Amino acid sequence: MIRVAAHSRGFLIASMILTLSACTGVDFDRSLAKVNTQAADFTHGRLSLARDPSTRAAMAQQASELLSAVLIEPAAVELALVNSPGFQSLLARRWAATAEAAQSGRIANPVFSFERIRILDEVEYGRLLSVHLSDLLTFPWRREVAQARIAAEEARLTRDVVVQVTAVREAWIRAVAADERLSHAVRVHDAAEASAELARRMQAAGNFNTGERLRQHDFYADAAVQLSLAKHAAKAGREALIRRLGLSETQVPRLVLPERLPDLPPTPRTPQEVVAAARSGNLDLHLAQARFRAAAKAQGLRRVTDVLDVEVGGRRDTVSGPAEGTEATGRGYELALTLPIFDVGDLKREAMSAGTLAAAFDLEAALRDTESRLRESYSAYRTAYDIARHYRQEIIPLHRLRAEENVLLYNGMLIGIFDLLADARAQTRAVMAAIDALEQFWLADAALRAAMMGTGQGVTVGAPGAPEAAGDRNH
Repeated sequence: MIRVAAHSRGFLIASMILTLSACTGVDFDRSLAKVNTQAADFTHGRLSLARDPSTRAAMAQQASELLSAVLIEPAAVELALVNSPGFQSLLARRWAATAEAAQSGRIANPVFSFERIRILDEVEYGRLLSVHLSDLLTFPWRREVAQARIAAEEARLTRDVVVQVTAVREAWIRAVAADERLSHAVRVHDAAEASAELARRMQAAGNFNTGERLRQHDFYADAAVQLSLAKHAAKAGREALIRRLGLSETQVPRLVLPERLPDLPPTPRTPQEVVAAARSGNLDLHLAQARFRAAAKAQGLRRVTDVLDVEVGGRRDTVSGPAEGTEATGRGYELALTLPIFDVGDLKREAMSAGTLAAAFDLEAALRDTESRLRESYSAYRTAYDIARHYRQEIIPLHRLRAEENVLLYNGMLIGIFDLLADARAQTRAVMAAIDALEQFWLADAALRAAMMGTGQGVTVGAPGAPEAAGDRNH
């Protein structure tokens, strides 16, 4: 009975150790669900990791369905989530980092050692099963440290996802705007080519001098250069979007983008709306808080383990002699203590104290930086909105009205064909500038949405519009 009780106690101790070790685990699906909740405006609940062939096949089917229609901005984000290998690699790396954070809360495995010693005619067998007693005693602290590190990794995962989704949005905006500019550049080039040919024929008929013909040809030459640049810009923007979406060679021909950017919203976001959204979930601030908590808890654990570092084990030795029945068994325990003689741990504690202090300052800096970035992002957003609205409500209608008036003047033979063409070129430049303004607004909108989550990098708002063509400067 005594032997059975001893075995029961050993089984109970082993079960407790295994239970404690399993307490600190990682459920990455829960982490992904948390991201889908916190960043619902970015992932729309579609964020998942392709771990097995069936999941990858389902994602491939979703990607095929998305590519079967014109790819609008929300569909582009969803396509990147299910199709981009880079996005999946990001999730896998964050999974690995989360698992490593959870590993820090596990208890070290017990160590079993066996020895056989022969002295003359006697053979001695020694068995020792030892565990780190300090790990068992400090398990609550270790678990808290691991949980704090897991929280930091989850905040970093959410932040990385928001940054990547914002990059996809920006690539989509630039690609669509570049295609729209290309279509207008083609019209400008065709009109310039026709104008130059008309000037050449009029000079041949004696109705145009060389100077006037050269001005029209100069504009045509400049339009040809602008067309080449627009073609490259459209190609580069499309390829940048393709890389963000992770499209394969067979998927690229199926990519169809809208002909133009979405219209300007009727009203802009209000400062109160932006501030309220920013307060509900600031990822940079959450990440800094999680890092500070993890550093503070790790520092407390270090202070305990520097003082308490004990290894305990149970020993069972058997000695067998040459004669039959001469076997003796010895039982006992061992304690191993780390003596702080050469390294008292002061430098490690000092380094951890400095790290905790840095984390505290990082938290304060994150609070101040995010507030400043949010104000800057909203200023850029509102400026871009006002400029785009000014083009839509003032500049474009003014050029249209002027074009209608010039048509009437041309029909009345009060102006010539080249005056009409020059005005058409000016109107086209205004349309190109309006496209630039609308592109800047949607880029500012994407940056503001990221800044509201605490990850905005800011956007530069410049004066929209292409430079004047040389032919018009001299006309």
